[in-house]
Amino acid sequence: MIHDVDTWHRLAALLPSDQAQEFNDCWAIGEQEAGLSLLISGLLSNEVAISETVRAEISVLAETWGEREALTPRIRQCRGDDQPASAVTLIEQDDVLVSGDTVLADHSLAGLVLVPWISCTRCGQVLMRAHTREEWGGLSYLAQQYAITTYDRMAVARLFPADSAGEAFISILQSCDQPPTIADAMGFAP
Repeated sequence: MIHDVDTWHRLAALLPSDQAQEFNDCWAIGEQEAGLSLLISGLLSNEVAISETVRAEISVLAETWGEREALTPRIRQCRGDDQPASAVTLIEQDDVLVSGDTVLADHSLAGLVLVPWISCTRCGQVLMRAHTREEWGGLSYLAQQYAITTYDRMAVARLFPADSAGEAFISILQSCDQPPTIADAMGFAP
């Protein structure tokens, strides 16, 4: 929870002071869902450039507060900073699904569908959301688990429970065995 508060305040710094205060007030009164919408609206209206890592981080917060599906189109519209140094990138490819049955892992992914979500730009590992397939054919609204797969998406390096989107994101940032990027050297901390 402390990490979420720190992240919230760091993201507030991207906004003009009046919007930042309104965004922070949403945290204080327990309206994180409204706050995320305010953040994205502020980023868009002020044409704030954000890194791909920040874009992914906002997506993780939106996932944590149950707003990822609603906010993803607007998150994608946020202006990029055009810097190639981001540690991760938001891929959000709902059209490239992977069966949990084909991934080399324990049987906890059997019957689930893995949706590529965030990719490490250095080593190629992918953070995926694991969903159940509903009777009507679509995917469950909430992820059942999170999995970090190897670059070839054939094996799971780490599994996380349903309430651990933030932990999984931190893991993909910290577990890369490739040399740090410029963003890492400048002290980006999730």
